[in-house]
Amino acid sequence: MRTEVNETILQNSSLYLFNIIKSLGLLLLFFLFYSCILLFGNSTLLLFLFYILCGVTMIMLFINAFHDAAHGALFKKAKHNEWFMYVLELFGGNHWLWTRRHINLHHAYPNVPDWDIDIKQSDIIRIFPNSPLFNYHKYQHIYMWLIYPFYSLNWIYIRDFKDFFGRKNNYVKKVVDKIPQKEIFMLFTAKIINLFYLLFIPMFALNQRWYVILAAWFAMHLCGSILGVVALVSTHVDEDAHFPETDHDGNLSATWAMHQMIVTKDFSTNSKLANFLYGGFTHHVAHHLFPGVGHTYYPYITPIIRRYAQQYNLPYTSYPFYHAVRSHFRMLKNKGVKENIMLTGEI
Repeated sequence: MRTEVNETILQNSSLYLFNIIKSLGLLLLFFLFYSCILLFGNSTLLLFLFYILCGVTMIMLFINAFHDAAHGALFKKAKHNEWFMYVLELFGGNHWLWTRRHINLHHAYPNVPDWDIDIKQSDIIRIFPNSPLFNYHKYQHIYMWLIYPFYSLNWIYIRDFKDFFGRKNNYVKKVVDKIPQKEIFMLFTAKIINLFYLLFIPMFALNQRWYVILAAWFAMHLCGSILGVVALVSTHVDEDAHFPETDHDGNLSATWAMHQMIVTKDFSTNSKLANFLYGGFTHHVAHHLFPGVGHTYYPYITPIIRRYAQQYNLPYTSYPFYHAVRSHFRMLKNKGVKENIMLTGEI
């Protein structure tokens, strides 16, 4: 499979160029919308409109451009990907931390409890079969609709600090011996710069009450998070999800490639709109099997994966958009109650 992809699909340099144009275009579009906030923000309707457009563009940058750059897949030279990742700091993130979370933990151990930081759960939500079950979990398929829209706020302003300084159940500490002092400085600097230009400059520059601008800023994060969460919940955590655990020696039962195909799903692969919005998440199996390849190649790699999966009876799943989201919330409903041992076959 890898040989066929390398010798055919990856020879198309136009897809590489399209990825760069798309990524730089999204970056330009974000700051264009931000400029419109300062130019037209005295109109409350336009203020909210351009903040929301900033939020949508911000999430698209995260899951398209920055995601590819973190994998070294946006530019051909590693230093160019590294330079581009520094732009992430303008959005309040920390590229050093995100790279270690995403590459060293999620891609190395997808869906593995106590290792995959991207599906790490708190007591608010129950995902893993062996996690504690609380009475309020029976409603998690309802209240998580209200919590998911705060995803980017939690990521940028809470989760980063927990992963830097938290001592309890800190997954990052499993793959990092010591956090460089430079990155701690960058962490605080990025948050301050992000709040300064996105929140405080509009408060000083516009003839709007501070709480109106604050509400528009919240709307930016809420709308962006709604778009982004779809990608996160649709690719690994559904009602048929597998959460393989390691044996006493720390080994998984499947090979690396087989493990990626077992725990990863595709969604809306035939939708050009979904592919444009979500980058490497609609064709997520291709992304996990070829993480060092830009997302613009994935629509052409997926048919090859499907063919090999059919020929060799390999696990491959692809859902329509609505099914993927519905399946996730069905999973939450099922995991929110005690399992029926007559149905699970544990008797």
